[in-house]
Amino acid sequence: MPAHRRRRSPVALTAAVAAAVTVALIYLGFADGGTGPPPVAAPDAAPSSAAPASGGAGGGGQLSGFSLYTEPSGFAADQARVWAAQGRAAEAAAVRRIAEQPTAVWFADAAPGYAERAAKLAADARAAGTVPVLTAYYIPGRDCSGQSAGGAPDAAAYRQWVAGLAGALAGHRAVVVLEPDAVAQTLKGCLDGTAAAARYALLAEAVAAFRAAGEVYVYLDAGNPSWVRNPARMAAALRSAGVASAHGFALNVANFETTAANVAYGNRLSTLLGGAPFVIDTSRNGNGPAVIGADDGHWCNPPGRALGEPPTTRTGQPRVDAYLWIKRPGESDGACGGGAPPAGQWFPSYALDLAD
Repeated sequence: MPAHRRRRSPVALTAAVAAAVTVALIYLGFADGGTGPPPVAAPDAAPSSAAPASGGAGGGGQLSGFSLYTEPSGFAADQARVWAAQGRAAEAAAVRRIAEQPTAVWFADAAPGYAERAAKLAADARAAGTVPVLTAYYIPGRDCSGQSAGGAPDAAAYRQWVAGLAGALAGHRAVVVLEPDAVAQTLKGCLDGTAAAARYALLAEAVAAFRAAGEVYVYLDAGNPSWVRNPARMAAALRSAGVASAHGFALNVANFETTAANVAYGNRLSTLLGGAPFVIDTSRNGNGPAVIGADDGHWCNPPGRALGEPPTTRTGQPRVDAYLWIKRPGESDGACGGGAPPAGQWFPSYALDLAD
């Protein structure tokens, strides 16, 4: 399952940026703790966007022409330097294949400085003429007590956290993948009834908050083709979660389903959503999914997997806005067999297997 991301050094959030987004969030009833989702478009309407609609044989979608931001440091880059210094040239070169690609930066806790960290990320990307990808992963009841359990203690804390993150991005261009697993796990029985409706409403509010920040492209997570196999069920849940106000949806986050399978599933889901665009996590799907049975082995650090297509906003697929590396290759899925560390921690031997 998706995992945590280590914290980086914060920078100050400017008062002007904070004020601008606060006005927008109050208008939407989010910053002041409003409980209802904002108005959204008709259920089957395509998402609104200031950018061109997705389309064309070259996959010229909403993100077309964007250069994605690559962090200059991180687990993979650090490991490459260590191995190079030890004379392990082949291993260093292999893991550098991960370090040199743009990958998403995960925001998964409310530790002091998280908003400043997002503001610095956005500013660094802008200075480099690129666009950062962020994963927002703090929904209450996250991961249904699984390997990445946690999240905000309640809805009010989540609203405050999202407002801080959205405020940090105001005035910057960014891509946000919103809450991996939250919708799919709800459909699979993690929550039901009133609790499910409350989660969907909270997600819809989060979509609106990020949209209010300006040029923030929001993709609501929609699981993967092998999880919720009925696109009609997923489409209905996504509508409840505010996808009509998002830029689209995201598939295959932290999973291994092939790109072809995701494109086929995504196109079916998109049709049900009036042509909504989508992005696909290709970080570890180079060899497709493992066939290990029904236990955790097929998703939790499965052996024999490989890096997938490099991140790009030119996919050749009319409805696919980007192939992204959302799950950071080499970061553990959880402490599940084979001496793997807890979710989100660096797992160098697994990184090397993926890169090789």
